[in-house]
Formats: sequence, C-alpha cells, structure tokens
Amino acid sequence: MEDATRNTLLRSLPSIDELLSRPSLAPLLSSEPRPLVVEALRTAVETARARLIAGDPVGFDEADVHRALQTLKQPNLRKVLNATGVVLHTNLGRAPLSLAALARIAEVGAGYCNLELDLEEGERGSRYQPVIELLCRLTGAEDALVVNNCAASVLLAFSALAQGREAIVSRGELVEIGGGFRIPDVMRQSGARMIEVGTTNRTRLADFAEAIGPDTGLLVKVHRSNFALVGFTEEASTRELAGLAREKGIVLFEDLGSGALTALHAEGLTSEPTVATVVSAGADLVAFSGDKLLGGPQAGILVGRRGVIAALRKHPLNRALRIDKLTVAALEATLEAYRDGAEDLLPVRALLKQPRATLEARAQRLLEQLLAQQVDARLIVTTGQVGGGAMPLASLPSFACAIGGANAEALHQRLRAAQPPVVARIADGLLLLDVRCLRDDELSVVARAVAAAVPGS
Repeated sequence: MEDATRNTLLRSLPSIDELLSRPSLAPLLSSEPRPLVVEALRTAVETARARLIAGDPVGFDEADVHRALQTLKQPNLRKVLNATGVVLHTNLGRAPLSLAALARIAEVGAGYCNLELDLEEGERGSRYQPVIELLCRLTGAEDALVVNNCAASVLLAFSALAQGREAIVSRGELVEIGGGFRIPDVMRQSGARMIEVGTTNRTRLADFAEAIGPDTGLLVKVHRSNFALVGFTEEASTRELAGLAREKGIVLFEDLGSGALTALHAEGLTSEPTVATVVSAGADLVAFSGDKLLGGPQAGILVGRRGVIAALRKHPLNRALRIDKLTVAALEATLEAYRDGAEDLLPVRALLKQPRATLEARAQRLLEQLLAQQVDARLIVTTGQVGGGAMPLASLPSFACAIGGANAEALHQRLRAAQPPVVARIADGLLLLDVRCLRDDELSVVARAVAAAVPGS
C-alpha cells in the first residue's frame, strides 16, 4: 500500500463520538454499559489503525467492535478444562474445592460472619479458631496457625524462631520449588543464618549435632516433595532430630510441603508421610500446604507445640500473612470431611484414586465423540502426575486421546482460546487429551472444542 493511500485511510478512521451515534451500533448502547462500549470502540479503532499501518487495506470493521466487546466482557480468571493429566496443576489453580467448601464460601461471603467475634463471650475472637480444633484433632498437635501459603509459613517460622540466629539444615534438603522459591533465600529474608551440614546425598544426625552452637535457634528438616534422592543416600529421621533438639533445648521445624493428612493409596502413587506421623515423631513445628494433597484452599498451615505456635502468632509478620474469611470457610469445610471420615470424597483424592477401568471407559467415550466430529484421534495409554510438587516419583496410569493430522502447538493454542479453554499437553509431536481430570459432562465440550480447532474436521 502506498503511503498516500495509507495516510488517507488512517485519516478516514471514525471518531468515537461518530461511532456512538451510528444506527448500526445503537443496539450496543442499550444492551451493554456505556463505559464498556466506549472501551470496545476505542479498541476496534486501534485494531483498524494497526492493520492499516501494517499495510492491510481493510479499515474500520464493525465486527472488531463485537470482538473487542466479547474480549472485554471475558474475565481474566476463568474456568478451564484440565486435559493435562496433572491433578495438582499449579498453573491451573491446584486443588479443586469440594461442593461443601464452595457452599461454605458462598454462605460466608454473601454476608457477615463471626470471623473475629466470640459469639459466646461477645468479645473479639481469633479468626483461626474455626480450624484450630480440627487441625489439632486431625494431626495430634497442641496448637495450630494458618497463613496464606506454605512459603509464608516457612518465612514466618524462620522470622519468629531464628531471626539473628542459626538454622541448621541438610545440604540435601535445600530445595527450590516452582516460581524460584528457595529455602536459602527465605532464610536470608527472615534474618536467620543458614548452616549447611552433610552432603547432597548423605547427612547424618552427627552432622547436626556437631554444628549446634550457642547461636543455634532451629534444626530444620525439609521434605523432598518435588524431587527424590535415590541410590547411596542417608538422612537423619524426624525422630532422631527431635531427640537431639530436646537434648539441646532448641526447636525442630519440619517443612512437610504437600500436606497429606491421611494415607493415600492408589495405583501409581508413592508413600507420603502424614502430618500426624511427623508430629508424633517429635517435630515441634510442622508446615504444610492447604491446596495440595489436603485438597483445600491455598493456605500455609502450621501445627506444633503450644509455645512455639504462640511465638509465631504474636510475631508482627503473622498479621501481614493472615488468611481471609473465605479461606477460613473453605478450609474448615475441607477439614470437616477428614473429621467425618469422608476425605475420599474430596475432589483431589477422588481424582487420584480413580481405577484404571474408569479412566479407560471415559477415554473411550471421548474418542467416540471425537470420531463422530470427524477428528483424527486414537486412544493411547499414558502417564499422569500428582503435580504441585507432591509425590515426585508417582506414575499415574491413565488414558488419553491423541490428536493427529494437525500441528500440535497451533492446535493447543486454538484450544486455549476456546470457550471454555481446554488445556492439554504435547508429547512426541501429538496433542494428548488425558481424561483423568475431566468430568464426564465435560467430554462433549472438549470434543466440540477440538473439532472447531482442527482444520478440516
């Protein structure tokens, strides 16, 4: 396109006032909020301007207004369909909540609640009280505290118990989790001085004992929830470290991470220590996540000895890290499922414990729907993951529909743009739709989205 032609077309782009008075666009003014319409018009004009500058002779198009309006109306945080086979997918919000937890959130969030009011005494109470008794009963701990995530719980523990003092940890447990969260960085931020002992693969109780000095504030044990050491390895157990900590009069803090409250057994899963076993082994303070194997909302849960929890509760950082009423509501409802022996009804546990036959039958139903939509697909055996840094050696047998005849990356991009978005995974150049995390009523939605995204189907 010649510069003169381009400039003429650019000058001819309509103003916002002109568009607001166009009869063909009048229905938008009556059906949508005016600020939203104005923003959509501005976006449409800028889209046309960008096309012209790029050399495309197509100027303003009213269809751009409708597309811009739909984009603006779409919330940024929205439901997606998880076809990755990863149950605790950090990018997809980790643990889906139970119906009971969702109902409790709706009940509490719709009005007022006794978040910090003791109804019996009529005085200010603790926002943690609804979950403290449940956590103590389920873990055997003397007291409990909840902050906004497990990283926050670790930061609070180091700040309250080891600021300006030494915290001793095995070199083989200096973990980094997603997002660049590193135990050594958290220690430095808290003001604790990290003392590394042992080697990457072997750390003995004697290594901890030799490192203890007058400035030691904490012995630290970190569960390797997102990686595993195999081969020639050795580590000091919680029980051994607890005995040493009691002998020396210092605190043993264990970052357990994944937060299993009860044992979880299913094909492909590996063993995971429960919080209660770590507490009973003598740990003075244990931290774990609420939105991993526990199956609740994002939260950093701390349980342990009463005096240790009291030190954390009164620390100034605790207020900055505290949870809100919706988290309290969801966590209480989740913990009640464990109290009532109904934990296997929680979505995370139900997804992890699905039998192979159930998964194969679901994948077969998805395949039939894809074939009916003329999509080139086939059923394959695949392997899923627990996710969220939990059970790194677990290998979950599952089934997926592999889509052929299309560029996998381009297809995946179109699926992520679907309504609702479908998130799958790519392996060996194929797009795989793993059915482990798909509900039966979502299969037809996935099939239609794939059919719309596959060229020529």
